[in-house]
Amino acid sequence: MTAEEIAHYREFGWVKLSGFVDPAIVRTLLDIARQRMGEDGDSNAAYGLNQPYFNAEYGGGLAIPPIRALLEGVGRNAKALMARKAGSGVRYFTDFFAPKLPSSKKTRNAGNGPTAFHQDFITFAVDRTGGMTFWLALEDYGPEFGTMSFVSRSDRLGVVGGYHTYGDADLLDVYSELRDLEMSAPMSYAAGDVTVHSHLTVHGAGMNLTDRPRWAYLMLVQPADVCWNGAPSEAFDTTGMELHQRLDGDRFPRLD
Repeated sequence: MTAEEIAHYREFGWVKLSGFVDPAIVRTLLDIARQRMGEDGDSNAAYGLNQPYFNAEYGGGLAIPPIRALLEGVGRNAKALMARKAGSGVRYFTDFFAPKLPSSKKTRNAGNGPTAFHQDFITFAVDRTGGMTFWLALEDYGPEFGTMSFVSRSDRLGVVGGYHTYGDADLLDVYSELRDLEMSAPMSYAAGDVTVHSHLTVHGAGMNLTDRPRWAYLMLVQPADVCWNGAPSEAFDTTGMELHQRLDGDRFPRLD
């Protein structure tokens, strides 16, 4: 990343990184996604969270050498964005494919609706902030595909609620102070572009109005000293874990 990109993230809670991922790696990821999920992005087994934002499939990139190298590069860049003092680092959290399916088609695994404006942090059951998502476009996409908008500086408001508690509303309605902040236009991506957003940054997206999936690959990282806070988590299996246990070992390796 450039100094300007780092400054943008720290100011607004998100940043777009143009051409961040090598085209060969992007093609590899798209091939893997289609092999596992089908050309329609909807032929995989259900992943247990029936929601309209996107269909999902665990990536398993740590076990694939070129993707592991990408994740390690993400970790090094995330360390600069976290801006923690010397001795702190970055830990892998999860990676997954997330196609948003066409709204005009009946789907097997949901994932064909709008993405309500929301904040990621509360769903992860971790005890500290600093985590972020690197969202990679696997093809060229404009707003008609249901790309994200970000509420700039919303990360400064702290934790403002989980999407399960909104009812039929979204976070812009529940926490109306967000409407006083600037919102980005829906993103346009070339294949290999990445947006990075803090897990405290409020974001959302419209429906995919095209006739094909919007393929994305998401890479999530956390501060290296992150611990489980004891709550149920949508992002990882807590079976056998103890309260306040650090997320470490082969399951959550250091990336920096």
